[in-house]
Amino acid sequence: METNSIVYKGLPLYYRIVGKGNPVVLLHGFAEDGEVWKYQTEFLKEHCQLIIPDLPGSGLSPFNNQLSSIDAYAEAIKAILEKEKISGCILIGHSMGGYISLAIAEKYPQLLKAFGLFHSSAFPDTEEKKQVRLKAIDFINTNGAAIFIKTTSYNLFAPPYKTNHPEQIEGLIESGKKFTNEALIQYYRAMIDRPDRTAVLKSTTLPVLFLIGEHDVAVPLESSLQQCHFPSKAIINILANSGHMGLWEEADKANKILLDFITDLN
Repeated sequence: METNSIVYKGLPLYYRIVGKGNPVVLLHGFAEDGEVWKYQTEFLKEHCQLIIPDLPGSGLSPFNNQLSSIDAYAEAIKAILEKEKISGCILIGHSMGGYISLAIAEKYPQLLKAFGLFHSSAFPDTEEKKQVRLKAIDFINTNGAAIFIKTTSYNLFAPPYKTNHPEQIEGLIESGKKFTNEALIQYYRAMIDRPDRTAVLKSTTLPVLFLIGEHDVAVPLESSLQQCHFPSKAIINILANSGHMGLWEEADKANKILLDFITDLN
């Protein structure tokens, strides 16, 4: 796997490239980095070229106070695509990465062949959700990023996975120690302020993949199903044993869904 970087807004922005063939971009979510795609990377690298960024403030990419919105993160990803001379890619975003994918689909649809929302949504935050995020910001300011991630990580998984794979969740908590308060707070404020992008789903002519966790408390099943009929070309998959981390909880099933989506477009 090759690790590359560009200088964006004065600071390095890192991304990994592995595999050959048609380009597929995997965007991680909140309090994650590109390593969250480890099972997908190992499986898909034999079938396509994967581009896996670390968003500013995550993984190898340092926090950048000039990037404070979902649209700003989208511009950063666009800069990576331009550096690599990539157009016509497939873009898959997990959680917050899905919000960024929607921003790219809205502003730069010419760069995409298709995109996917993996435990993500085009709906804006409800007032209730905004209040939850604001309370999380207060908690982070008081207790720190590492304690926040430790207290919230278990809620991302369906009950059987929590019972059977505690070591995986402990690994997620351990990797969360790398995050600064500033990075997590910036992400939260970006998510609070993001616009309604259901119009993107309704107007796009691109194929849209939905990967939905039946036990997802962050992006509930009912909310996800409300948006699946918006695109003219929707591919809908429900992971019956997953919460918000189906890319780990049902990795084999998710990998097959992603591979089918990728190969059907070629």
